[in-house]
Amino acid sequence: MNPIGVGIIGVGWGALVQVPAFRAVDGFEVRALCSRRPESVARAARKLGIAATSTDWRSFVERDDLDLISIATPVTLHRELALATIAAGKHLLCEKPLALSGSDSRVIAETAAAAETVAATCFELRWSRERHAIWDWMRSGACGDPFHLRIAQSADYWHPSHAPQSEWMYKRAEGGGYLNGLQSHDIDFALTLLGEAVAVAADVKTTEPHRKLADGREIAVDADDTATLLLRFRNGSSATLSSSVVGAHTSGARTELVGSAGTLVSDGREIRAGSATAAGLAPLPLSDREPASGADLGNRRSAAMVRAMALMLEDWRPALSGGKPARPVPSLHDGWRVQQIIDAARASAEGAGWVPLDP
Repeated sequence: MNPIGVGIIGVGWGALVQVPAFRAVDGFEVRALCSRRPESVARAARKLGIAATSTDWRSFVERDDLDLISIATPVTLHRELALATIAAGKHLLCEKPLALSGSDSRVIAETAAAAETVAATCFELRWSRERHAIWDWMRSGACGDPFHLRIAQSADYWHPSHAPQSEWMYKRAEGGGYLNGLQSHDIDFALTLLGEAVAVAADVKTTEPHRKLADGREIAVDADDTATLLLRFRNGSSATLSSSVVGAHTSGARTELVGSAGTLVSDGREIRAGSATAAGLAPLPLSDREPASGADLGNRRSAAMVRAMALMLEDWRPALSGGKPARPVPSLHDGWRVQQIIDAARASAEGAGWVPLDP
């Protein structure tokens, strides 16, 4: 297969994770970087050894040497950049969240479908060592008919004792909060395992309404730090997804999946699973899959995310040449469904109760 020429817009996450992930997969070639800040794109280009740069995304998406545009910018820019990429006839990869709202996400997904654009949303955590193994267990039929999924996340990121994060993280209008930043991955994984969700009820809250930043300014906080979502699925199963980032001395996640044929529990480091008729649960190995290229991902903190994204790209690569993905890769439709659920969760928390989801 001829290499796919890749252009990346955004040099934060784009430089830290996306460039090394694309480079770890045969069939991709990162050819250019784009950022609105000249100093940022120049610094990233020097570090990564990429010659071509731009600060004008409008001309960037039109470049003849780029086959695929990957959007890794702030979410406020996603809709405009995605629609321009589709109009330019390029393949599209967009970081999650796909857009600020379900309605904007739907516009992107439907526009891409009408144009027959090959596109994906970057929910790479399906390919983490833990979730890849759980996904394989589910696909093997070991769960049988699924009954219930529970995912509980906890961290201390917004506890008053923790150093402040970037200002945009505290602002809902800029895509901040942990429904977008953390639980979007959990929602995607629940849909991957259980299928179509039909209704949502939720409690979503902001625990501390003000935050002092590193520069001494105090700002109002309206993005969420704690949420519990209840999901009903078309097949009769259900899910409980909870997350809080205001717990001192807390860090980690627990997953439980129960069905007619088996049960699985995981704390992120160890998975135990077994059939309903077994004497108990036995260890289930984490996924040991690595990129087929054999690329050395190093020991940096971002290596796990680079590996997960590289595996997603590896499975997606055949689709970019008219083939079939090796396993389901998150589509723009998937990105829209996640944002639709987030919108419904917020509406529920504001008093709407159970909110049905449009098909």
